[in-house]
Amino acid sequence: MKRLRPIGVTLGCTMLAGGAMAQLSITPPAQTPPAKKEAPKETKPKVHAPVVKKPAPKPAATATPTPTPSPTPTQAAADDPNVDVVFGAYQRGMYKTAFDLATTRAQTNNDPKAMTMLGELYANGLGVKRDYVKADGWYKRAADAGDREAMFALAMMKIAGRGGPVDKDAAVKLLASSAKLGEPKAAYNLALLYLDGQTLPQDLRRSAELLRMAADAGNPEAQYALATFYKEGTGVPKDLEKAVRLLQAASLADNVDAEVEYAIALYNGSGTPRNVPAAIALLRKAARQNSPIAQNRLARVLATGAGAAVDKVEALKWHTVAKTAGKGDPDLDDILADMPPADRAKAEAAARKWIGNNVK
Repeated sequence: MKRLRPIGVTLGCTMLAGGAMAQLSITPPAQTPPAKKEAPKETKPKVHAPVVKKPAPKPAATATPTPTPSPTPTQAAADDPNVDVVFGAYQRGMYKTAFDLATTRAQTNNDPKAMTMLGELYANGLGVKRDYVKADGWYKRAADAGDREAMFALAMMKIAGRGGPVDKDAAVKLLASSAKLGEPKAAYNLALLYLDGQTLPQDLRRSAELLRMAADAGNPEAQYALATFYKEGTGVPKDLEKAVRLLQAASLADNVDAEVEYAIALYNGSGTPRNVPAAIALLRKAARQNSPIAQNRLARVLATGAGAAVDKVEALKWHTVAKTAGKGDPDLDDILADMPPADRAKAEAAARKWIGNNVK
């Protein structure tokens, strides 16, 4: 299910014409590519195995009673809304089983979670042929029954025009209802609409409130975006320390943009004690995650020895990879111009190998 694109916050310039973003003192301003989408995570529930009782001793009578057939574990689970084997099957990739169990539960128990699961399976073509109209129908039934995840999914479909015409007004209402019920993805995407100012009138304070709601629930995209708000004083008072704490939280969740900016904050000691080794470790991690900004910053560190041992072969490798992604750097071209031909060939071979294995 396609989600709204996360906020594209730049590194080295403001999101909304505010003050300059923090950057490594050895680097020029540059833009950060948009953050990756985040699929909703769910916690795998425990599935309790049925308890098998010991058979009672046979009576002395010669007649043997006919035993009553006991339900199979699958039948019992389908009838018991407290045993979520539907999601368990979904997590294990058993989509046809999940579909069958969810269908039984939706039809017999009117279970909103089962309806949402059917919407998900139809929307993504998992275990069944993709059918946005049927997905829309199941999501709507679940949303009408109060399921916040179905409200969010249905809103995204209406924004994308899947299963029916584009209906942004309906999508906004669904997002608001879902966010009110505590769905962080809905709060985050509604915040984007208030920030964008096209579907809804721009309201930076309301956008910040919704981002805070999603950030407090652990959404890394919201944490990163709210960090930018605090850094720039957008919709909230400017607070660099709060911004850095949010960047740290988002970077721990592997948000690449947050990793880069948190590394820069650690390198410069902006809003947090200076820690160059930790900063460079984060730059390496983000570089391996294909962030051109991190690759460029790491190349500068390695080329100049500003915080790490000089390694021009590795520096040229990352510089070449970053240039391939559109992040050129004339200063680095000059710094690395006098490399011996053998070292240059080694670096370029390493860059080609990296690009071949990691760039799609």
